[in-house]
Amino acid sequence: MKRITYKNIASPKGFKATGIHCGVKHKKKDLALLISEVPASVAGVFSTNAIQGAPLVVTKEVVYTTKKMQAIIINSGIANSCTGKQGVIDAYTMQEKTAQHLGISPALVGVASTGVIGEAMKMEPVLSGIKELHPIDELEGAIQFSQAIMTTDTVTKDTAYKTIIDGKEIMIAGTAKGSGMIEPNMATMLAFITTDANIESDHLQAALKSITDVTFNAITVDGDTSTNDMVVVMANGLAENKTLTPAHPDWDAFVDTLHVVSQDLAKMIAKDGEGATKLIEVEVQGAMTDAEARMIAKTVVGSPLVKTAVFGSDANWGRIIAAVGYSGATLDPNAIKILIGTTPVVENGEPVYFSEEQLHLYLKQAEVKFVIELNQGNGQGTAWGCDLTYDYVQINATYRS
Repeated sequence: MKRITYKNIASPKGFKATGIHCGVKHKKKDLALLISEVPASVAGVFSTNAIQGAPLVVTKEVVYTTKKMQAIIINSGIANSCTGKQGVIDAYTMQEKTAQHLGISPALVGVASTGVIGEAMKMEPVLSGIKELHPIDELEGAIQFSQAIMTTDTVTKDTAYKTIIDGKEIMIAGTAKGSGMIEPNMATMLAFITTDANIESDHLQAALKSITDVTFNAITVDGDTSTNDMVVVMANGLAENKTLTPAHPDWDAFVDTLHVVSQDLAKMIAKDGEGATKLIEVEVQGAMTDAEARMIAKTVVGSPLVKTAVFGSDANWGRIIAAVGYSGATLDPNAIKILIGTTPVVENGEPVYFSEEQLHLYLKQAEVKFVIELNQGNGQGTAWGCDLTYDYVQINATYRS
């Protein structure tokens, strides 16, 4: 596979995108549309919060019942969550009006919303805005789309890769938003992935689910899980490769490419945590199982004390090993090794000498890594997060202001 600079969510064959300001927000873009020329196979993974936003009701029907999607309409600024029966009516109205605008079946239209929970949708500007959405297959439309789905994000999040299947070039591209309340299984994040590969929805769903567990579900910013969030993949088949299944000789090439697209987006979300200055990667080796390794990694990267130590560039490994200990995983305290970067700070559960000055300089970098070796088994896992800063408190203290 090869990453492609300047390619975007509208780059795979047959996709178009756009975003505008319609009036849900005061000034910034707040309404986005993604469309395929033809109905696409679709897969989705959704928030595990027991309280779910109205748009998830609509989009789950498309993903799990229709199993085809041709377009998805997204607004930012208001989540349309905890809004009762009217919220569900509003989500279906967004679906219906988008379908009418595009001249397609409502059953092929997904809906996503992100923003403040508990506020009624501003339907007048949304419905007026839908009529003004004219997607294009150019970079400008993709940039507008990325901007329109943002809330507290500081940057847009886009990536694209290509691979070869049946001798044909296949592209997979993605756009995401999210910077706070990131504790997916899932969290306040939206991710949309497009590909021109030919694959049935059931196989696409299985691939996405397995990949989500080690990408989007391996990031954390503040431990909160929101109500609206989703990853949706659309595959329209316009590359005209033979239908992909696990038995296809190029199946691994497709899955690996979908994996790196998902991982790129997940890391971008973690790096853009509200007020964040650093991306933290935690790699766990030698756990009893991969699941336990991922559990430890997420516990460490999600620890407020670890996050604040990283913000202060403090090599306080005691916070790391404490988080390992309360993770709930099987471990032998006397077998643990911890490295900050490439520098060992713990061997066999005991401290080893290191240069505080050198590690202070290392921890001042924009990306830092901890490696935890448990020596208990063959399980491996990685998680990503960010530091916890003064700005995080300020942003979230004034979110509705």
